[in-house]
Amino acid sequence: MAKNNVLKVEDISVSYGPVEALRHISLEVNEGEIVALIGANGAGKSTLLGAVLGINRVLSGTILFMGKDITQTPTDKIVASGICLIPEGRGILSLMTVLENLQLGAYHLKANINEYLERVYRRFPVLGERSKQVAGTLSGGEQQMLSIGRGLMSAPRLMMMDEPSLGLSPVLVSVLFKTIVALNKEGYTILLSEQNARKALECAHRGYVFETGNLVLFGDARELASNPRVRQSYLGGAAE
Repeated sequence: MAKNNVLKVEDISVSYGPVEALRHISLEVNEGEIVALIGANGAGKSTLLGAVLGINRVLSGTILFMGKDITQTPTDKIVASGICLIPEGRGILSLMTVLENLQLGAYHLKANINEYLERVYRRFPVLGERSKQVAGTLSGGEQQMLSIGRGLMSAPRLMMMDEPSLGLSPVLVSVLFKTIVALNKEGYTILLSEQNARKALECAHRGYVFETGNLVLFGDARELASNPRVRQSYLGGAAE
């Protein structure tokens, strides 16, 4: 049985002044999937996430979320509708406590947020232990946990992650991707922008390859991982 379409991007283009950042991009994310966006720095992956969230203005094309056109919708309403972004560089508020950062993630929810806090603390026990600690004093790995936890506090239908492994040690990168897989198994739909193409494709169901604002390849993640062009450009060598 076909899964419900959560996100559908139809032929969008985005420019920064005279520079075309995205050219006629179409993609979709289905319920329960991890979909990876891979490509070099500056390829357009982050620009796409910003367009979905309403941060980057779409010049042409349409973005549908749960079947509803959100192309020109303000960012706060897009977040309230069920999309969260785990930003590149984590984006935590370093002078506020762990708890205050998490509470901000749920600012638009009218329900009691204690249940959401408990879920985050079960997923990341260290955040519960350090709830009163100033966020800027956490380690890099703990700050990434906090950034993901803050996203979970918004009760998202779609989690978008922008370069979540950036700046993490190899050990913490492995922990991060295990966390992403675990969140997906719990029912979260994830759109993952990631320069670590090998790890991204290992955990994803499907993938899209970006080059200088263009979508050049897409398909099943395992098939992309074995594609000679992808292996040569993003995985460190040709297929064996």
